[in-house]
Amino acid sequence: MDYAKESLRLHSEWRGKLEVTPRAQVDSKEALSLAYTPGVAQPCLEIQKDISKSYELTRRWNTVAVVTDGSAVLGLGDIGPEAGMPVMEGKCVLFKAFGGVDAIPLCVRSHDVDEIVNTVALLAGSFGGVNLEDIAAPRCFEIERKLKERCDIPIFHDDQHGTAVITLAGLTNALKVVGKRLEDVRIVINGAGAAAVSITKLLLSAGAGDVTLCDRKGAIYAGRSDGMNWIKEEMAQVTNPEKRTGSLADVLAGADVFIGVSAPGAVTKEMVQTMNAGAVIFACANPTPEIFPDDAKAGGAAVVATGRSDYPNQINNVLAFPGIFRGALDARASDINDAMKIAAAEALAALAKEPAPAEVCSAYNVDSLEYGFDYIIPKPLDPRILTCITPAVAKAAMDTGVARKRIEDLDGYARELERRVKASHDRIRPFVASYE
Repeated sequence: MDYAKESLRLHSEWRGKLEVTPRAQVDSKEALSLAYTPGVAQPCLEIQKDISKSYELTRRWNTVAVVTDGSAVLGLGDIGPEAGMPVMEGKCVLFKAFGGVDAIPLCVRSHDVDEIVNTVALLAGSFGGVNLEDIAAPRCFEIERKLKERCDIPIFHDDQHGTAVITLAGLTNALKVVGKRLEDVRIVINGAGAAAVSITKLLLSAGAGDVTLCDRKGAIYAGRSDGMNWIKEEMAQVTNPEKRTGSLADVLAGADVFIGVSAPGAVTKEMVQTMNAGAVIFACANPTPEIFPDDAKAGGAAVVATGRSDYPNQINNVLAFPGIFRGALDARASDINDAMKIAAAEALAALAKEPAPAEVCSAYNVDSLEYGFDYIIPKPLDPRILTCITPAVAKAAMDTGVARKRIEDLDGYARELERRVKASHDRIRPFVASYE
């Protein structure tokens, strides 16, 4: 299929992938008076007395803002906020389809950190959380940090943290199948942007002991002067403990793990051959990876993951962000912290050890999906993902003190999630069908 041509045709037909539909009926005088004036004044007054009631009397409890400045859209670069809208709408569709979360795209016409922060902060009272999307580094780090300081709702940059969660989940199982431990392996990450930095931070939080970041100029280390910025300086202080220098090829020699969130063709078969036995390769540049799986395996790699759906072990953010936000919203969390991200990664890793349901195998045209070298992480269309991740995230939020609402029965909560998401799908289906 020519995805570009067919997608353009469908986007022209859809004229947007989202629409607003009412939950309240206004088909009579009484209904109109209850949904709007004069009846609506009473919930307004209740919220005035207690702002937390906005989570109970409005849709705020289930609504996320998807915010971009259009500066790092897919692999297209700085194409502007309007041009980024199809991606933001798509993200909102995934939020709804996979997590039952209502999401609204907000495309901001500014590259100024403080302008973006102020815009989002002023609108924060309308939302239960904010998902930052496709914002270039290092600006994205500053925006996230400043928003966290000003807002009392979760601020989550999916390009950073969603990627990190999926990477940790996949790497957890990849290392198990090759018989290695996270704390013992030497990891090389190519790229020093949003995803690479967040992956590094989460791996360190999870127990990794030796991680080296590389950029176009080679290894990043404390004391390097060429091509550095404030975030690279910060990362140099907590990575590359042996202060390795040289090119990516130099530092990859003797490494156990390669994680690429960088550029096509950055790794060769010959470079993989210099790694330790049982090497793990996560080549996640899209659509063309740092090295294709066949070449990586020819070089001796034991486990290979990519960002593509046409190879085993796809690193896909949709595995994480709907469930993470679902748990954060339901626990009314003020933050999405490392404990919540690690809980999501551990839940995903555990799910991969369970045989995939027949409906998932059918969707991917395989007879079975069994834990092993070519199945270290669940498939995005696995319906169990939400009920696996979400309770774990909610529990971590409660355990770390960022939850403002307690969920006492997590097993019952998981069953409720199934019902809620099914009901959401049932409401969506007639509208989708109307365009078919």
